[in-house]
Amino acid sequence: MADRLKLAVLRETAQGETRVAASPETVKKFIALGAQVAVEAGAGANAAIADADYAAVGAQVGDAASVLANAAIVLGVQGPEADRLSGLTPGAWIVAGLDPFGRHDRVEAYAAAGYEALAMEFMPRITRAQSMDILSSQSNLAGYKAVVDAAGVYGRAFPMMMTAAGTISAAKAFVMGVGVAGLQAIATARRLGAQVSATDVRSATKEQIQSLGAKPIFVESVAGIEGEGSGGYATEMSPEYQKAQAELVSSHIAKQDIVITTALIPGRAAPRLISDVQIASMKPGSVIFDLAVAQGGNVEGSVADQIVERHGVKIMGWSNTAAHLPADASALFARNLYNFLSAFWDKEAGRPVLDEEIGGAIRLTQRGAVIHPRLLG
Repeated sequence: MADRLKLAVLRETAQGETRVAASPETVKKFIALGAQVAVEAGAGANAAIADADYAAVGAQVGDAASVLANAAIVLGVQGPEADRLSGLTPGAWIVAGLDPFGRHDRVEAYAAAGYEALAMEFMPRITRAQSMDILSSQSNLAGYKAVVDAAGVYGRAFPMMMTAAGTISAAKAFVMGVGVAGLQAIATARRLGAQVSATDVRSATKEQIQSLGAKPIFVESVAGIEGEGSGGYATEMSPEYQKAQAELVSSHIAKQDIVITTALIPGRAAPRLISDVQIASMKPGSVIFDLAVAQGGNVEGSVADQIVERHGVKIMGWSNTAAHLPADASALFARNLYNFLSAFWDKEAGRPVLDEEIGGAIRLTQRGAVIHPRLLG
């Protein structure tokens, strides 16, 4: 047992973080690969996973010091603070969502301690890495949760209802940004019976919107419509496009009951999609859910983890939306980590050996230095 690679799973300590980086399912699979797995007591409590569930599949459960002792890889949802890693051997991997741009100080602390930090949110968006993509798995759940929570705050029903007392009209829902979260928001709003429309700066999403039964709202014949950046992410648009988009959205948004905004640009503040003037044009009782609130917000006046009312419109958004679905979010996150490490598992070495395409894309630190090009200069 002593020569088997040891994986450590710590309890998450970030405020509001309810997820855990390993599930009994993935622990069992890691052990089948030939690894040891140690889990800090209480790590899965918020995700409805008891310590006994981990022990039942072969994990060692104990305090942080025993979990980290001789560990070669630490798995996390959010990167653990450096002072939580006391006793971890230099050269160990930290595999988690590391917020490299927002927490550069923590990345530097990992480098100083000699750890190799692997940022899962830098996973390249290529076919073979889809099953490893934490942003996609967590965004999928976030898009669903945004609609469900908006529906809970909205003071009316979503579907059209024909009753003996009269007919209730279907709610009108508008999704801004049609990435993974946006597509799931469209699908969820449609399942709940709303009339759904959606927009995006990438023209390729028009067919995706239509395939889900929603109406695409797009600026036509204006430079900047493509909007496709590297890795499938959106880029910022031309001034002409931004002006035309704002005019189109202003006329459309005034008729909406529910608006879900999802636009993010990696490494930058979230783009502003909805102004106070546009909010004022909406009907009283309408609801806006800002999925980008933690990155500065798509909506003027949105505040993380609060429901703010402006001009009779309720504006809401969670700083960590996926954490509001801890059991499912943990299960998917844990599979992402397992799919990543198992794909590179070298049986002879008894550990994962990364290639340059994926390893180079996600490795932030190595041999005591920050090495990722996006964090240098």
